[in-house]
Amino acid sequence: MSDIKKLLIVEDDAGLQRQLRWAYEGYEIHCAANREEAIALIRAEEPQVVTLDLGLPPDPDGTTEGFATLETILSLRPDTKVIVASGHGARDSMLRAIEMGAWDFYQKPIDIDALGLIVARAFHVHALEAENRRLAERAEAGTVLGGMITGAPEMLKVTRTIERVAGADVSVMLLGASGTGKELLARGLHDASRRKGAFVAINCAAIPETLLESELFGHEKGAFTGAVKTTEGKIELAQGGTLFLDEIGDVPLPLQVKLLRFLQERVIERIGGRKAIPVDVRVVCATHQDVDAMVAEGRFREDLYYRLAEIVIRIPSLAERPGDAGLVARHFLHKYADAMKTGVRNFAPDALAAIDAWNWPGNVRELENRVKRAVIMADGKLVTAADLDLEAQGETGPVNLKAAREMADRKAIRHALARAEGNISGTARLLGISRPTLYDLMKAYDLQP
Repeated sequence: MSDIKKLLIVEDDAGLQRQLRWAYEGYEIHCAANREEAIALIRAEEPQVVTLDLGLPPDPDGTTEGFATLETILSLRPDTKVIVASGHGARDSMLRAIEMGAWDFYQKPIDIDALGLIVARAFHVHALEAENRRLAERAEAGTVLGGMITGAPEMLKVTRTIERVAGADVSVMLLGASGTGKELLARGLHDASRRKGAFVAINCAAIPETLLESELFGHEKGAFTGAVKTTEGKIELAQGGTLFLDEIGDVPLPLQVKLLRFLQERVIERIGGRKAIPVDVRVVCATHQDVDAMVAEGRFREDLYYRLAEIVIRIPSLAERPGDAGLVARHFLHKYADAMKTGVRNFAPDALAAIDAWNWPGNVRELENRVKRAVIMADGKLVTAADLDLEAQGETGPVNLKAAREMADRKAIRHALARAEGNISGTARLLGISRPTLYDLMKAYDLQP
């Protein structure tokens, strides 16, 4: 993005236009006298800030052309800060302009100094929002914990917890449903730690019981039929790094005993070997099962559980992270549209509504599969709800009226923020409220854009 500050003045009064043009220093000034000129300059110059007189020809005494210009500017460049001019007694027009997404307004006759402050503040806020978008893009590219894409406080709390424990040499257990990103978070924990060794992952449910011990501990040559050479196990391969044991609840009881000894003594023996091999490995494990219930039923050793679960972190499902489904879906859409060279560019409104309404029993894995299929099946540039094979789903009733109102407000604001990609004006438009009202609600509910 260019560092040049571009200001577009949309004003049909030539004298006032000249007065405004020479009132500012440090900006690249462009002027337009009507809607056509203004839109042409928006396309060509992409100004960050616009001052707009609502009374434009051919309706200089009304507001029709001014509102049409405002709507078109914000549809083309939603991040543009539009400052609208108002005459005395035009309060209704000002309120409507703010609801449509105008950033601020000024009163005629013009006070150049006051307008200068409004314009300067608009450039400052535009620059801050642009920097936030750049940071968000870098986060999506994988520079935050594990490359996790989220804007939900529930998941941000999880990532902050993982960042805090990453430097401590303790075992961590991640509990969450399938598809919530347990391996992604485990890899992020490893990356945030001081360990220089490899991140080694093994899915305990995907390997037959007879082979799992060999996969973990390795074997010596001749230890069993087919063991034609000495092979290091996953634990040894993770020396100096992190071992991620996914679906730890599927480890059979006899192997749990050997795992416990490894965790207590920090030594292993390969199958068929007699030599104790010291290892320095940090263990992170994960499961979608109720480990407490397994311990109570005797299907999981209690002493092993306490060795593995020095820190327990519960990962919320996608349905418990309002707004995240839209953010993650957009990421997958761009990813697969680029990879498959399709013409798909975005989601249709009915698709976004369906994504928000769906309960996502398969979490992010289900979302990725649906979006990938939709990118292939979509006929045009927009993915529809039909392409996603989704239909709205009912929700359970509220506990009480006050709680229901707050829950509905929080959910609606998060969804709107996600659909507007964090743009406050766009969010306010989606919600049908003014920017100040939105700011008050976000402050009351401690929500961040």
